[in-house]
Amino acid sequence: MARRKTTPGDESADAPTFESALAELEEIVAAMEEEQLPLEELVARYEKGSKLLARCETVLASAKKRLQTISARAATAGPAASPDTEDELSGEPDAHDDDDDIRLF
Repeated sequence: MARRKTTPGDESADAPTFESALAELEEIVAAMEEEQLPLEELVARYEKGSKLLARCETVLASAKKRLQTISARAATAGPAASPDTEDELSGEPDAHDDDDDIRLF
């Protein structure tokens, strides 16, 4: 997945993508569960994992907000009147009515 273009003041410019953060988080969890690591290493990995988890949660919250915005716009816009609907409303017969023909274009 391509990363978004960022501006110089954008703090997420160095942040990993959701996919890379999730993959690294999964690696950290697996290593912590399977390996016998010294306490300092465990703490360092836990700290790194916490940061990656926060990044994933931030990206997911942002995506959820964007999807809600898109859905709200679609709900308020309502269905647009198509030319066929306008003909039916005007009471004029449809000159290109071919009964059950389906037109793609």
